[in-house]
Parts: sequence; structure tokens; C-alpha cells
Amino acid sequence: MRHRSLQPLVVSAVMAALALVFPVAFHLTGLGSRFLPMFLPLLLNGFLVPASWAMLTGSVTPFLSSLLTGMPPLYPPVAVTMAIEGATLGGVAALIYRGRPQRLWPALVTAVVFGRLSGLASTYVLADWFELPAGFATAAVLVRGLPGVALQMAAVPLLVRTLERRQSILFSRGLQPQA
Repeated sequence: MRHRSLQPLVVSAVMAALALVFPVAFHLTGLGSRFLPMFLPLLLNGFLVPASWAMLTGSVTPFLSSLLTGMPPLYPPVAVTMAIEGATLGGVAALIYRGRPQRLWPALVTAVVFGRLSGLASTYVLADWFELPAGFATAAVLVRGLPGVALQMAAVPLLVRTLERRQSILFSRGLQPQA
């Protein structure tokens, strides 16, 4: 039973670590933030752990990344909008998917739509609060993130299916932890 209680912690920690490394790697290769590199592992985490873990990881990781790497910035409050979007992505995916493969696409599409909407709404509100052109800022965030949405739609189903297959292979060999 102890393994089951540690598994979401370990998986979330690995996904948070990937969410810290991916943006740095993408920026070093010149791809920058267009592919939403932090959100890829945070979204995947929603398919692997309960909603509470996915939301916690999604909301904490942008702030941790900001403190460790300076990206995303705390001012202007990009880290805040990314925390809201990351928590929404992971939480919605986890709530809909719940380990049922037939729910993969509905969970993915709904999580991406709600994640983007929450990110765009928070961008609009914060831009307006800072007396910036809110409509322009929101449109820019929307258009700039389209390659990232395409990457999420292509990569996440492949990753989830691969991880499910590997897990079923392990369990079929009797490697399932004892209760």
C-alpha cells in the first residue's frame, strides 16, 4: 500500500523536473516558448496522477522555475498566468481521464481548451490590471501558443499509450507491488 501513496508524488516530481528542464532546452535550441514546453509534462502528469497532484504540480512548477531559472518572469506576472493554466491543464485531464483509455481524446481536448481559456483569461485580466492593451496581449498569447497546442495534441496520446503499454507489461510479469 505504501507504494500507491508514493507513486503520485514520484511521478509528479519527475514531471515537475521535466517541466523545469524542457523550457531551458527549448530556449537553448532556439525554439523558445512557442511550443509551450513547460505545459507538455504538466499536461502529461494529469494523465498519470490524481487531479489534486496534477493541479498542485501545475500551479507550483512555474513559480519554482521562475525562482530557479528566471523563466517565466514574476513581473510582469507571466508565472501567475502559467500557474493557472498549468493547474487547469493537469487537473482537467486527470478528472476526465481517470485511467480509462477510451477517455484519452476527450480528456486531452477538454484539458487543452480549458487550459488555454484559463491562461488567456488570466492574461486578459492581468494585462488590464497593469493598464496594458489586454485584447492585444491575449491575442498574442493565443497565436504564439498554437504550435504548442499542436505538439500537445500529437505527443501526449503517444506518450500516454506508451506508458500504459509499459505498465501493463510490468504488471503482466508479476512486478506489481504487493499491498
